[in-house]
Amino acid sequence: MARKASGKPSARGGSGQIRIIAGDWRGRKLPVADLPGLRPTSDRVRETVFNWLAPYLPGARILDCFSGTGALSLEALSRGAKEAVMLEMATPAVKTLKSNLALLKADNGLVIGTNTLQFLSKPSSEPFDVIFLDPPFRQGMLEETCRLLQDNGYLHEQTILYIEVEKELDPMPVPQNWRLLKSKQAGQVSFNLMGC
Repeated sequence: MARKASGKPSARGGSGQIRIIAGDWRGRKLPVADLPGLRPTSDRVRETVFNWLAPYLPGARILDCFSGTGALSLEALSRGAKEAVMLEMATPAVKTLKSNLALLKADNGLVIGTNTLQFLSKPSSEPFDVIFLDPPFRQGMLEETCRLLQDNGYLHEQTILYIEVEKELDPMPVPQNWRLLKSKQAGQVSFNLMGC
């Protein structure tokens, strides 16, 4: 999602690109929408996260709740995920995501221009295997997002969640039955793998 005045650190470095680290599209560089505060998860963090996620990705249905640059979803698709649904509110980011999917000829990626919380307030027809949660920092959106995911059929017993938040958000406001599998910090960011 576009991180407007969110206080989220920029890891983009003005390059305006993301790079796919591994898989079918390894090394591909793709443009990023030029929006204030929009930044992809850094290559270093993504490499760690996708090492964690490797057992869960083949054939997985992905939900990317605050897609932004799409770095997480595109990396997942490159590494064998079956499909990815990307939720993003900012129109320029939505256009760039759709353009990048077209460049990659990725018909298994779907971009939905929407407010994530409004989208999740409606029941899901089918649960997801892996969910990416990278909400704008310091806007208090994580707790409500997690509640909606749990209450509206987005999770099954084996769903894995990747959560990226500001490191001072400790403890994370997630449902009590979710369990922490892995956790690390880099700069101002805490990144975590959870099971439900």
